[in-house]
Amino acid sequence: MPRSLFWSRTDTAGAEHAVLDDGAGFAAHGTQLAVDPVPYTCRYRLETGSDGATTSLAVEVEGAGWSRSVRLERGADGWRVRTGEQGDLDAALRAAGQPPAGLPGIEDTDRLHAALDVDLGGSALFNSLPIRRLGLAGATSSTEHRITVAWVLVPSLEVVTGEQVYTALGPGRVGFTSDTFRTELEVDGEGLVRHYPGLADRADLG
Repeated sequence: MPRSLFWSRTDTAGAEHAVLDDGAGFAAHGTQLAVDPVPYTCRYRLETGSDGATTSLAVEVEGAGWSRSVRLERGADGWRVRTGEQGDLDAALRAAGQPPAGLPGIEDTDRLHAALDVDLGGSALFNSLPIRRLGLAGATSSTEHRITVAWVLVPSLEVVTGEQVYTALGPGRVGFTSDTFRTELEVDGEGLVRHYPGLADRADLG
């Protein structure tokens, strides 16, 4: 039966709502709302295979006078990335005193070759993907995995490679490192993030 999860953002005014369906793999669709760096709505649809590795992610972001989209698909020959854009995100960013955004997508998809997981900026759900795939929620303390992810920046939808380290710290706790950033994630028994310090807190709806 599908599950509904809701996170309140703690870094800015915003929230995330996701509907999850565990079948042969893992499927989710969700919506993010945030006001930073400019007000936007982000909608996504995610699918993984039975091994937990991501097979596809489609993202659409919309704000006042602009919209962008990106679709990532992973096959036997690697990743394929398609993008779309309408309006002028950079104009909205300049009006808000923010730096311009990168272009949506990625020029060289070969750079994503080692990525089995995707990470969506501002989302607490997507950190759950490698935690679940690697079985870290129930792993022996100090079990560590270093991975490459396809990181989708929001709201630009630029796709970059990211190196991340996940470490089992005991029941319900997983260490997360990305470059110089370190934090400790609180997860439930299924590896879904409950608390991401400085980003989001989950409301358990029962």
